[in-house]
Amino acid sequence: MDRRRFLNRAGIAGAALAAGACARQEDCAPAAGGSTAPADEVREWKMVTSWPKNFPGLGTAANEVAESITRLSGGRINVTVYGANDLVPAFEVFDAVSSGTVEIGHSAAYYWKGKDPAAQFFGSVPFGLTAMEMNGWLYFGGGMALWRRLYERFDLVPFAAGNTSVQMGGWFNKEINSVADLSGLKMRIPGLGGEVLARAGGVPVNLPGGELFTALESGTIDATEWVGPYNDLAFGLFRAARYYYYPGWHEPGTALETIVHKPVFEALPDDLKAIVEAACNRTNDRLMAEYAARNAQALTPLVEEHGVELRRFPDDVLARLREISDQVIDEVAGDDPLAREIHDSFVAYRDSSRRFLRLSDGAYFGALGLTSG
Repeated sequence: MDRRRFLNRAGIAGAALAAGACARQEDCAPAAGGSTAPADEVREWKMVTSWPKNFPGLGTAANEVAESITRLSGGRINVTVYGANDLVPAFEVFDAVSSGTVEIGHSAAYYWKGKDPAAQFFGSVPFGLTAMEMNGWLYFGGGMALWRRLYERFDLVPFAAGNTSVQMGGWFNKEINSVADLSGLKMRIPGLGGEVLARAGGVPVNLPGGELFTALESGTIDATEWVGPYNDLAFGLFRAARYYYYPGWHEPGTALETIVHKPVFEALPDDLKAIVEAACNRTNDRLMAEYAARNAQALTPLVEEHGVELRRFPDDVLARLREISDQVIDEVAGDDPLAREIHDSFVAYRDSSRRFLRLSDGAYFGALGLTSG
């Protein structure tokens, strides 16, 4: 097959993938209009991430997005991935892409609460949406259109590009038997979860993943959440803390994002826009499957080989954290009309979804005896 035919087929395939993921959702319409840029122009893109280079799950998801864009575009977009601190620190991804210093980034929206508090709705909300619910809201509940409106303020185009699903509650060097045990607890926990912990008496600390083990082992922090067995085993956190708590009330469905500098994205021809979106959609689906498989596989060695003690948060602790969470997420909307619109859309979708989940997933897990313990 000659090169031109291959590129045409790659473009058609990418467009088909993007269209297939959004076949019945107006929110997934192209993020920008057409372009007259030369179709065969080669674009060199730098991708910065908030993860250690090649870190399982999070880092490899960024690699996958980059590789898919490069492959589906037939090399017309060539994406080079840089891990946290290779070009910019982990928490400067947003600024680097927003300013156009680099073309594309991979991270999580709750890191940007200092830019706009409403961004946290597109990362994870305590006691909020699970991974499947988040996808439902983004693609069929109006969430994606709201996300793009919010990020337009920063010259960014966002795409969902992975989800860890329900995380673990974290690693602790002290037992949590009551709400009082949260008082003074220094815990690495970002986003809205950190604000909830603070109001419960704890001391939230925001650290990038690469610093967690040392901080926990040295006693700089008393506890840390990260992701779940798959990533926590890779970081060796079982060597730095004794107790492994669940459930992950703070991050029930953490969405990862790919962000593209808006002027760069708008300059793409339509087929390359579709390819970028298709690459993100592919990773968004595959990462959920990866975490479902790898977390289950990693839990066994944590418990049976490394002697990790699994603990469930007491009911009164979860009840208090949920009470505070409801207050916190309402306050995020503040006086910003768009933030209030995002909040109201999120809450309406959550409440509607939960009515059905009680009859579906909840009832099924109850029948299996998997709803407690």
